[in-house]
Amino acid sequence: MKSKRWSVGMILAGMALIGSMAVAEPVFPVKRGTNISHWLSQSSRRGAERAQFFTEKDVQFLAGVGFDHLRIPIDEEQMWDEAGAMEPEAFALLNSALDWCETHGLRAIVDLHILRSHHFNDEKRPLWTEPAAQERFFQCWRDLSSQLSKRSVDRVAYELMNEPVADDPNDWNRLVAKAVGEIRKLEPKRVLVIGSNRWQSTDTFDQLRVPAGDPNIMLSFHMYEPFALTHHQASWTGIRDYKGPVHYPGITVRAEDLEGLPEAVGRAMRSHVRHVDQEWIAQRLEKPLQVAKSLGLQLYCGEWGCYNKAPEADRLRWYRDVRALFEEHGIGWTTWDYKGGFAVVDGQGRPYQALIDTLLD
Repeated sequence: MKSKRWSVGMILAGMALIGSMAVAEPVFPVKRGTNISHWLSQSSRRGAERAQFFTEKDVQFLAGVGFDHLRIPIDEEQMWDEAGAMEPEAFALLNSALDWCETHGLRAIVDLHILRSHHFNDEKRPLWTEPAAQERFFQCWRDLSSQLSKRSVDRVAYELMNEPVADDPNDWNRLVAKAVGEIRKLEPKRVLVIGSNRWQSTDTFDQLRVPAGDPNIMLSFHMYEPFALTHHQASWTGIRDYKGPVHYPGITVRAEDLEGLPEAVGRAMRSHVRHVDQEWIAQRLEKPLQVAKSLGLQLYCGEWGCYNKAPEADRLRWYRDVRALFEEHGIGWTTWDYKGGFAVVDGQGRPYQALIDTLLD
């Protein structure tokens, strides 16, 4: 049976219907931001090198070009030693960053990115099976609250955990319920950002369960689709060995481009031989939009971006289309990332003006 092809008009009409449903005003009004990656997360920098990687000048620059908030990923192994004691230097840097945001008029989301018991790309994740690992997770948030609770709930939000990956989605739902309960004992009004299971995928958004009757929650998803474009030649992925062309919009990877490639490379890429355009991306957003509207909660995209190995023209067209959909539906966003492989500045700190113009007019 021939698959049904949806027109752009049909997709947008359906999304307009979703948009007409009643929804609460944003509890944490953010529109355009970027992730401060590889600073207090996913980095071996320490001491002066870490302190110099991100400074007030960076915050001033980001505010000046038009971003209104930052997402600040932090890792357990940077913020706490193996005995669970808080690392004073790392917490001082985090507090300085929040001070700089306040000075330059930016909001901030503090994102507990990677735990010792949970990395989104590891096969073994003790967080789901070991009560001690779960208690350690709760203690991280008690400690963070002890450091940050005096900051205005209008300026700083907390993201429970980045990209949970549980085999059973209810493992994540149960952990969310307990973590929210622990934080609410300390901070009843703090805005909490909660993502969907399995890398904050849009596909799993309807499996997410959040505590009822709590208006100070923001729901989050990540958008890296089509993956063959957004992670073209990214060394940490299963598609890293494909060096051929990728396209947007249109057939992301063409069948003829796979001819003559090693079998393993061709096998990894065959599922990416499909047509992708703004209409296709719009369909990916339907579940998050429906869930957020039904719960009356703010919807947010905490990560989206395209790796710098993808062709520039295709990459910028993708950014333009995704941004247009987000802003059409009132979805605030933070790009991944500021200084990494998806960055708005290059390795020498020079602004990537073509991307900045695409994102921020």
